Amino acid sequence: MNYVMELRKLVGNRPLILTGSVVLVINKNNELLLQHRSDGGWGLPGGLMELGESLEDTARREVKEETGLEIGELELLNVFSGPEYYFKVPNGDELYSVTAVYLTHDIKGNIKIDKNESIDVQYFNINELPEGLTDEYQSYIEPYIKKVKE
Repeated sequence: MNYVMELRKLVGNRPLILTGSVVLVINKNNELLLQHRSDGGWGLPGGLMELGESLEDTARREVKEETGLEIGELELLNVFSGPEYYFKVPNGDELYSVTAVYLTHDIKGNIKIDKNESIDVQYFNINELPEGLTDEYQSYIEPYIKKVKE
C-alpha cells in the first residue's frame, strides 16, 4: 500500500478516491472463501490497486497475500462506487471506494493465513454466512447469491 501512503503524506486525511478489487473465491463445494480481517469483521479477500497494476492483477496479488491461494481465471461481476462506499477509517482517513468484484473457481494451493491481515480464513456455505460480515462486503456478495438461487 505504498501508493496510498505516499498520497496520504500529501493530502493528509482528506477524502481520496481509491480503487481496488475483491474476489468471490468459490471452491468445488460451492462455498465462499471469507477472511476474518484483523481490522474488523468478515470480508472478501482483496485490497487497493498499486501503481502499474490492472484490477485483475490487484485481485490476484491480494488473494495470494491474504490467503496463500493462487487464482487464475476471473469473471468481473460488478463495479461498486458512490456515496454509500464512503468510509472514514479509525485513523481519520477518508475515502470513496471504487471496487471491482470478481468471481473465480480457478484456485490453486492451500490456505496460508497472513496473521498481519487476518485472524482466520475459511469457506462458508452461501446460505450460512458468518455474523460480522460488514455491510460493504454483504453488498458485494448479494448479487452473486441472487444469481445462484435463480
